Amino acid sequence: MKRREFITLLGGAAVAWPLAAQAQQPEHRRRIGVLMNLTSDDPEAQTRIAGFTQGLQELGWSVGRNLRLDYRWGGDPDRFRRSAEELMALAPDLIVASSTPALVAAQSVSRTVPIVFVNVIDPVGAGLVASLAQPGGNATGFTLFEYGIAGKWVEVLKQIAPHVTRVAVVRNPANPGALGQLGAIQGAAYSFGMELTLIDGRDPSETGRAVTAFARGSNGGLVVVASGIGQHRDLYVALAARHRLPAVYPFAYFVVAGGLISYGPDSIDAYRRVAGYVDRILKGEKPADLPVQAPTKYELVINLKTAKALGLDLPPSVLARADEVIE
Repeated sequence: MKRREFITLLGGAAVAWPLAAQAQQPEHRRRIGVLMNLTSDDPEAQTRIAGFTQGLQELGWSVGRNLRLDYRWGGDPDRFRRSAEELMALAPDLIVASSTPALVAAQSVSRTVPIVFVNVIDPVGAGLVASLAQPGGNATGFTLFEYGIAGKWVEVLKQIAPHVTRVAVVRNPANPGALGQLGAIQGAAYSFGMELTLIDGRDPSETGRAVTAFARGSNGGLVVVASGIGQHRDLYVALAARHRLPAVYPFAYFVVAGGLISYGPDSIDAYRRVAGYVDRILKGEKPADLPVQAPTKYELVINLKTAKALGLDLPPSVLARADEVIE
């Protein structure tokens, strides 16, 4: 090769190399911390995360290419606080907080990092946002449901088990949302002439003893309140089966685990919708300007195998309304 040709080739390569290197550089990755209220090995947690990541992918976000997700998993309030501190130390662009305790922990650590929350009951009443229309501050997201839905659980229980006159309400009394749900349950129970017994669902052994004592009476039923105790769902389902108590739950994953019937929001749909707010905030919008939204999809799920084991003949009207029937 002649010297002039070599120099020309080398000069062309010198121009091409930086362009090629620039083309091969990966996209800037945004970082999201995810604070979950369930454990990492919980199938429901994995299903929710799958819905969230699918929603992100549909909006052009891909883990490893332009996005990084850091997870911390459920626990008591102290653990939520430690997990929130760990996530904030990673300098995230945004935090996703699942449940009221997770949101409380995240806001206690930072009032500047944007937060998108999900499965939070009454964020205004809890002082977590200024209003639903204009949340203000650094947090916005999606509520779990309005308190009135809790009255529907009593109504459904009466429809599927008309003989029930006594209801044990399992809840976490330390959860801010439990009180509002209890108020709706009390109102519905009064209209049906039902007697209520309150059971603390936080400690498995104490819960077991309380349900066992309640079941010694006749015509009993069970309502489990959405209050951050879903990690014990296998216990509640087992207690209801052991003592032959018709039971109503707030989420479908209780019925998948063997529970009788549930009525509540579609949790997977909620996580897909979270992805939309994450996308908008990462593209420059402010949490303070994005209204807090309520669920758009509710589902009635029935486990026919459990109904048969309890000797219940479910009304056709209830079966016709079911979004899913597990056989």
